[in-house]
Amino acid sequence: MKLLTTFLLLGGILSGGLYYWKQKSTEALSTVAVRKADTAIIETRNIRFAVNAAGDIGPAEQVSVRPEVNGKIEELPVDVGDSVKLGQMLFKLDDRELQTQRQQEEKSVERSRLQLTQAERDFKRSEELFQNKLIAQELFEDVKTKLDLAKNELALRQKSFDLISDRLLKTVVAAPFDATVLTRPISVGQAVSGSGGFNSGTEILTIANLNDLIISAHVNQADVTRLQIGQQVDVMIEAIQGFKITGKVERVAPQSTLKNNIRGFGARIILKDVDKKVRPGMTANISIPVASVDNVVAAPLAGIFTETNQETRQIERYVWLKKDGIWERQPIRIGVSDYFFAEVIKGLAAGDEISLEDHSKDLPAATKKGGTPTNGVKLGAKLGASKGVTGAAVVH
Repeated sequence: MKLLTTFLLLGGILSGGLYYWKQKSTEALSTVAVRKADTAIIETRNIRFAVNAAGDIGPAEQVSVRPEVNGKIEELPVDVGDSVKLGQMLFKLDDRELQTQRQQEEKSVERSRLQLTQAERDFKRSEELFQNKLIAQELFEDVKTKLDLAKNELALRQKSFDLISDRLLKTVVAAPFDATVLTRPISVGQAVSGSGGFNSGTEILTIANLNDLIISAHVNQADVTRLQIGQQVDVMIEAIQGFKITGKVERVAPQSTLKNNIRGFGARIILKDVDKKVRPGMTANISIPVASVDNVVAAPLAGIFTETNQETRQIERYVWLKKDGIWERQPIRIGVSDYFFAEVIKGLAAGDEISLEDHSKDLPAATKKGGTPTNGVKLGAKLGASKGVTGAAVVH
């Protein structure tokens, strides 16, 4: 019994010690985190501010291939994924019936041409007889009428022959440009209708130019003014890890639309000579560079504070700079900024230490009324409320 009691006592002591050690470790980590969040060291860095948007990738040129005439599929040599060249045959309709009609019309044209030749000879002979007053005028006019009728008949037969020939040409459909076959819902032997018939005809194939793709993006109305036609953009493909390409802004919609409860404008990004890994239907993340600077003195936005000068009504920015153990209010002028850092054009240097908290509330009332403090705030003073710059700023 004593041994059991001893073990229980030791277990309790160990558990308590372990709990105490974890609590102290957590407090120490929290203290480190707080200390890290209290101040920041000014460094030089590159700043890139860009507008981000997402969109779907699609082909720049896509065609639904449908026959112009009714028929039955006789040849269909291409399938999904095949690459086709300009002028290459995509499919051919059974043309035997049209060939028979063409032969019949060709014979009709030849017959009409012979009839016209006969009518011309009769007219020429009748004209000579009429001039010599050997036949009556009524007979001469009848011959002339037969000639006109023969001419009309030949023209009618020729037109019918041309229509049949044109329909025959339409039984073979070729690729209008270099493309890739996306869909092929029809098989050899199926009857199809022409584009002039019901429901604009039967879709045989869908082809698209996959060398040139477009991204249809929706850009927030707050950012659309930063877009320019011809502007280069960076594109990342979600489905391909680490894959980046460059696109160009081709069009921006003149009117806004509402998408996912966000008011914005449609933008069309063109991608030229795209890698085969990029396919229609993939999602693309677009980064549109707006402003950038390299190797500049930069301060975190959390340490930059803003107020309006009551006399000049101008916006003034400042930081709390550590000088000889005292936080002093330091006016600054900023330039390009992103969502985290701002370029400091004047007022700070690399290596300076600033506070991420606003010490304005710690100043004496008389000092506050007098404008910019001269003595600053001791490091042990109570920290006041923060009024840091929020959002993404551009050149100021």
